Amino acid sequence: MGIDYHGLRFLKYARQKQAFGSVATIGRQGLHLPPWRVRQILGLDSMVDFGTYCERLLMEQFSATLVESYDNSDYESATYVRDMNRALSDEKRYDTIIDAGCLEHIYNVSQALENVSALVKPGGQILHVLPANGFCGHGFWQFSPELFFSLYSEANGYRETEVFLADLADERSWYIVKKPCGGKRADVVTSRSLYVMVRTCLARSFCHDNVQQSDYAFAWNQTGGAQEPRPPRLAPLAAPEPAPRRRMPIPPIVSWASLMAYRKIRSLLGRTSLTDFNPYLTTVDIRRGEPGARAAPSAALQIED
Repeated sequence: MGIDYHGLRFLKYARQKQAFGSVATIGRQGLHLPPWRVRQILGLDSMVDFGTYCERLLMEQFSATLVESYDNSDYESATYVRDMNRALSDEKRYDTIIDAGCLEHIYNVSQALENVSALVKPGGQILHVLPANGFCGHGFWQFSPELFFSLYSEANGYRETEVFLADLADERSWYIVKKPCGGKRADVVTSRSLYVMVRTCLARSFCHDNVQQSDYAFAWNQTGGAQEPRPPRLAPLAAPEPAPRRRMPIPPIVSWASLMAYRKIRSLLGRTSLTDFNPYLTTVDIRRGEPGARAAPSAALQIED
């Protein structure tokens, strides 16, 4: 996918957390923003054309000391031609790994994720910006927050894992995703196109041998025991049939409008909606300090301007 509006803002957020240092990109990442947009997002004094790809941008604006790329082909002049479907061997290690839309195009995605972690130094950070919804046909895969919470866990050798959702039609907000717990799922049901954006750090040597979906792992770990038999349910007594009532017919247009209104309200207020009514989401403003920015609903996320 390359670096677009939400991708650039996510890099900006990650830079506040940790210096980029040496960088490897998974796929040679294009820069999919005009100079005026880059200037606006980064708060530059003037417009600068950073070129087709991200290397100059990362070196000049994110203080990267080195930027190299890994791809399956040299058609975009990647630094190294490597098949991420296969295990990498004896590669360099970097301070920051950026995957701004490559893993969805790799069939053996579990091996590709191992390769990403094999490329990062202990203490280094991994950044993903990947399709989560609404990209059917774009690649092989769309990704769930659950994958990254389960994969990038402390038990597997990671720390500081953060997961966000970004609505491509909304340039004002992101949604912080709360880590699922207690056998619950962080479900999000929406017709909108979404990115899942992930930041994690490698704390020590990693292991991907036991990655399980958290709600199933919770259920499997519950202690068993004999349960008392439930008393049989008695069949309810049959109620007398009411006298037939005469109803006025509802015009079809009214029925259709009522159904659409009901569905819209249910989608906005539901526990799986893309709003703060979803107990696993917190909306945050990503335009702090910009003209027209709203007051941030939460102080949990601040992106400096």
